[in-house]
Amino acid sequence: MRAAALAILLVTAHASAAPGKLTYSDKAMGTTVSVWFWTDKEPEAAKAAADVFAEMKRLDQEMTTWTTTSEVSKINAAAGGKPVPVSEETYAVIERAVDISKRSSGVFDITVQAFHGLWKFDEDMDGTLPDPAEVKKRLKMIGWKDIVLDKKKKTVFLKRKGMAITLGGIAKGYAVDKCVELIKAKGFTDFMVQAGGDMYIAGKKDKDPWIVGIRDPRSPSDHPAMFATAPIENHSFSTSGDYERGFVKNGVRYHHILDPRTGQPATASRSVTIRAKDAFTADAWSKVMFIYGPKKGLELIKANKLEDFDVVWIDDKNEIHMTDGITKDLKKLKDPTPGP
Repeated sequence: MRAAALAILLVTAHASAAPGKLTYSDKAMGTTVSVWFWTDKEPEAAKAAADVFAEMKRLDQEMTTWTTTSEVSKINAAAGGKPVPVSEETYAVIERAVDISKRSSGVFDITVQAFHGLWKFDEDMDGTLPDPAEVKKRLKMIGWKDIVLDKKKKTVFLKRKGMAITLGGIAKGYAVDKCVELIKAKGFTDFMVQAGGDMYIAGKKDKDPWIVGIRDPRSPSDHPAMFATAPIENHSFSTSGDYERGFVKNGVRYHHILDPRTGQPATASRSVTIRAKDAFTADAWSKVMFIYGPKKGLELIKANKLEDFDVVWIDDKNEIHMTDGITKDLKKLKDPTPGP
């Protein structure tokens, strides 16, 4: 499992030196995991952060595609053969993924793992493009409707040989929520958990709200800037963007968020940020909103009756769109930077 676009930047100005703010970071799930506390209980906070990192790594071992021993890898290896029994957690994540596939008309589809190795956006990124004929061939392996779930037996079966799934577009949100529960159970109320582009913000820093920023998609990668900020309390923030794990070739940007209908990088958005009641919801739906863009995305929000759910888009024309609910909270700092 590799990092989603890191599009949320913690606004630390005036807060980094404030008493009570404790920060811990580690690597897990292919990205940087950070935990911030506002507390005077430093030993307890350090222990809670260590437990968060351990939980993230445990879930990664179940759900990654980067080892052959994970439950997801075992499902992929058995494609076209037999159902694979999995844990309650892995089953719950896959079941939720299939539900969002159905509700998004297949735009969220974990069987996009069939494209792995064809598009090179990880450590193998070399700026080359895949053979169009091979993309067309792999498209035949895409299809969330061919994921067979047995709720009673807790098994997962991919109907066709060559199919494969990835939970990279949903598992980090699930893991963040699990870690939020873990920290709350230890008595903390004011904290943040971030894994890549997925974040949950709980409580406040003293009497002030935590402030988060949304990255300007075309700001330099070595000096990323924010185009907007917002106060967030007891909600998740999740961003999908086209600016990490990608490259520009002949004036065209290619990136890791693939449209499962075409096998090509999605083009309707540059970035999408979602504020939702939990990270699981924000993580999965951010990909849907990114691929569809603002017009179709707004229609889908209404059709699915998504409540406590707000979106900020920067579309393919570099224009900002947002749902009504977040308009009053978002503070625009600058226009998004132009560029391919």
